[in-house]
Amino acid sequence: MWGRRIRSGIMAALAAGSMAQATAQALPPINQDEHIMNSLLAAAIGDEIRKNCPTISPRLFKVWSEAKALERYALDKGYTEEEIEALLDSKPERKAMRARRDAYLAANGVVAGDAGSYCALGEREIAAGSLTGSLLQAQ
Repeated sequence: MWGRRIRSGIMAALAAGSMAQATAQALPPINQDEHIMNSLLAAAIGDEIRKNCPTISPRLFKVWSEAKALERYALDKGYTEEEIEALLDSKPERKAMRARRDAYLAANGVVAGDAGSYCALGEREIAAGSLTGSLLQAQ
C-alpha cells in the first residue's frame, strides 16, 4: 500500500506545478538524468526495505517533500509532464529500476526473505543520512 502511495505521491509531485518549456539546448532522455534516476532508485530501495522490515516505516512527509523537489528539478530542467509520466509508467524502466534496486540490496547484504538483513541495511542507511535513509524511520 505504501508503495502505491509513494508512486502516487511521486506522480502527483512530478505532474503538478508550473509547466516548464524545453530549453533551446536539447535535453538527454529523462531516463539518462542521473539525479532523477538516483532519486527514484533511493525511493525504490527505501520502499523495499520498509516492506520487508517490521521495525522500519516511511517518513511520509519527507517522501512527499522529496517528490516535490524532484518534480521541480525535472520541470526546471525542461522535461515535460508527459516525459515524466512516461518514465514512471514505462514497464521496461520499472523492470530496469527493480534490477538496480535488487543489485543494490544484494551488494549490501540483503537476503530475500530475511527481515533482519533488510532491517540492518535500513538502519545503516538511516545512520549514514543517505537519501534512502532520510525517507525511513526506525520504530
